[in-house]
Amino acid sequence: MWSIFSFLRGALRNPVVLLVLAASLISFSVQSGDVGSADTAHRLQSTHSFWTNEPPVFPDEYPEFGIHGRNGSLQSWYGIGQSLLMLPFDVAGSWIEHWPLFLPYYGNDPSVRYIFVTYCVNTLLCILTALVVLRLLQQFGFSLRHGIAGALALLLLTTHLHYTQNMMENNYICLLTLVGFCWQLQWARTGSRRALILGSAALGLNLLTRLTAGMDALACGLFAALVLWFEGTRGHALWQQAKKYLAVSIPIYAFFGLLDRLYQFYRFGSFTNTYESIFAQEMRARNPALPASYPWETPFHVGFFGALFTPEKSIFLFDPLLILMILLVAVAWRRFSPAVKAYVLSSALLLMMYVCFYARYTVWSGDTAWGDRYVSTAAQLAALLAVPLLLQLRRALHGAVWLVGIAIMAASLVVQVASVAFWVSLEPYQMETLGHPTFVVLLRLKNIAAFALGKMQAWGLDTPSMHQDPWDYIHITSWNLLPFQLRRAGIAPLWVFRATLAFWAAGVAALGWVLARLRSVLLQIDEQQQSASL
Repeated sequence: MWSIFSFLRGALRNPVVLLVLAASLISFSVQSGDVGSADTAHRLQSTHSFWTNEPPVFPDEYPEFGIHGRNGSLQSWYGIGQSLLMLPFDVAGSWIEHWPLFLPYYGNDPSVRYIFVTYCVNTLLCILTALVVLRLLQQFGFSLRHGIAGALALLLLTTHLHYTQNMMENNYICLLTLVGFCWQLQWARTGSRRALILGSAALGLNLLTRLTAGMDALACGLFAALVLWFEGTRGHALWQQAKKYLAVSIPIYAFFGLLDRLYQFYRFGSFTNTYESIFAQEMRARNPALPASYPWETPFHVGFFGALFTPEKSIFLFDPLLILMILLVAVAWRRFSPAVKAYVLSSALLLMMYVCFYARYTVWSGDTAWGDRYVSTAAQLAALLAVPLLLQLRRALHGAVWLVGIAIMAASLVVQVASVAFWVSLEPYQMETLGHPTFVVLLRLKNIAAFALGKMQAWGLDTPSMHQDPWDYIHITSWNLLPFQLRRAGIAPLWVFRATLAFWAAGVAALGWVLARLRSVLLQIDEQQQSASL
């Protein structure tokens, strides 16, 4: 027993262990028990169809969802990536759902299977992302303290937090892209073939989730080239490194591209088309009034400037750390290391590629989502270095820059915490009555205040459109956290609600303690290092 106590005591002095605990508790604290979107629910149904007799799309879902594939079967229009990620947890969750303990609750929403899958997948992604970010930032030359601050900033101060609760593909794509950056940086520095294989494999795996993740692979390739260039590799030596890079990465990307094509052929009987083209054909067949360019009919300027500046979807409103990153680039570019400069340029290009690619898409905004979900992951990556750079360069920056940085960080925390207070469909329903344009972030803050004070109707926020779908109305008129969803949506017994609420409150308190403990441990390490240097 004493040995176990000593082990735990030692572990709680390890900042990396504390970071893992913090990431776990961040994920635990924001879960609603539901996958968060119809898209992910459909992907989970595809997962279920891999190992059960259920179809990937139920007949009654068509034509609202699904497209026809081989032999007239209904298929989903998503890639296989996230469905594969959820597979082991879906199998385990389906088994747990039928335990005698949970049978009285069976058939309620959120289901035990959904609860198990969301908690496991989101927590796993949070932990792995924190560890990869820490490794990447230390490769950039940041200290342990600044690296951990950067990892926590990504988890808490960007839209990563929202997508930790609402399990779309974003955080999975973010993790794999970060792995690509991290291990391809190692290759550029050391020439390690193994590192290049690992980084390229992660980026290739991303292609199974969205083919547009090919832009992430391009950005990582540019990043590796810029690192080599900025760190002094030129001419023939640079060309030789480029050939080595392409000789390893291209076959790996081709392999995963082939897997995607095989999945496409299995569903639709073609190696060359995409589910997007089939979707467009079926939509135009049902509605001949749609333009021939559908679903790419939006004027470019609408989607481009919409992602940047509209009050409903602006990346700067939903990820304010981007503003801080731009400020730091403007005032401290010369102080950046070569690798940091390479990352800033490649991540900025990646963000612009996503904005431009989706600018003409029929729902360039990502439809019902917190911010522009198509570009939010790229925005997170572009803002990744904002906090560690601010901390690293604090003494070299003007005091006003430091104060502005702290203010932006505080605003970012408010925005991200607000993003998990309610289900994401709340404001879209309200805007059907309130109209456009609407500052969604401010509307969310108003909703939080109104709900907490019982003023939703008095302030005109309980709009008629919210009552259109009874299922949606139940979910958007409750705090979007598991205990409250169990009480209102799942209609769980009162004792279950109270027990779950107690566990949730304990988790939030534990998160606060872990963050305080982490800060204390890092300060002790800094003091020891300073004493040793003297």
